[in-house]
Amino acid sequence: MTEAAAHADFSSIRYAQCWEDADVLVKALAPEPGHICLSIASAGDNALALLSRAGVRVVAVDLNAAQLACLELRGAAYRELEHAEMLELIGSRPSSRRAALYARCRKLLSASASAFWDRHPREISSGVGGAGKFEHYFKLFRTRILPLVHSRRRVAQLLAGGDPARRELFYSRQWDTWRWRLLFRFFFSRFLMGRLGRDPAFFRYVEGGVAGRILARTRYALTALDPAANPYLQWILTGTHTTALPFALRPENFDSIRRNLDNLEWRHGSIEEYLAAHPDVRIDRFNLSDIFEYMSPENYRRLLERLLAASRPGARLVYWNMLAPRSRPESLTGRLRPMTELANQLFLQDKAWFYSRLVIEEVIG
Repeated sequence: MTEAAAHADFSSIRYAQCWEDADVLVKALAPEPGHICLSIASAGDNALALLSRAGVRVVAVDLNAAQLACLELRGAAYRELEHAEMLELIGSRPSSRRAALYARCRKLLSASASAFWDRHPREISSGVGGAGKFEHYFKLFRTRILPLVHSRRRVAQLLAGGDPARRELFYSRQWDTWRWRLLFRFFFSRFLMGRLGRDPAFFRYVEGGVAGRILARTRYALTALDPAANPYLQWILTGTHTTALPFALRPENFDSIRRNLDNLEWRHGSIEEYLAAHPDVRIDRFNLSDIFEYMSPENYRRLLERLLAASRPGARLVYWNMLAPRSRPESLTGRLRPMTELANQLFLQDKAWFYSRLVIEEVIG
């Protein structure tokens, strides 16, 4: 990630939620008791999701201190709040008492995290799950673009889901209008997404069109997958979770995550810096988000080699491709085995649909 740090801005919250499907992640990593998982922190949801498995230790790292403040606040919410209260703080449920909920969590935060959130009262009152640049980008789409295309009633019809035949018919006859396609391609273009949603540096190694590929994947999400069971789609279109919650926010996972919070630690810096500072640690599972998207092929290969050196035999690496293709280079054929069948199977279930590929690779012992 040091290459990304040289080109991108990491001074504010980029992602106030994790936009990789934790259901897919947990199945792909399949962590077992005694395993050490190294995870990109992001907003914390997916690092916390891994704690739902008993006896698993999770080390979350991030270049961005603001992302670690998101993780800290979530961890404090699991300790201090009840499940329904945590959903209010995140923004998954309506609330008029988020400032009071934050005040209860604040005493558990580090000085740096409490200072960060104290400077963002508006984001707390609105729900901390909407506080990132990426979430603001989706809010612009939801409030400025979507009303030009579809009414609230039609959005509600889409999110009601139904059987696959009904979803396909609804999409083709009512949703997939010329205006939808035109404004979607405009809003999710490389130019606007880079400036309003992600960072121009994150497109450094992307070739070809962007919006058309995302539009094709969006059709899949609205037809092959059930919108009524998709919390990521629901947040994008409504600004909250309606009939579905991400893995870490579901009531059936709340107590197990809370019980295992002492197995979570976080570090500010890059993966390379963490590994250099802990040369004796051996990792069993890696949640790498889509970090290789931002690296040259050569730097990607070099980081893979460092990860392999820090891995136990049988360790797994899980990461996503969005627009820049990355998977094990031929030079590492004898050390890293693609788990293609499992990856393809899970990718078909991936509710965070805008990625083009899921990669699962196993360290050969």
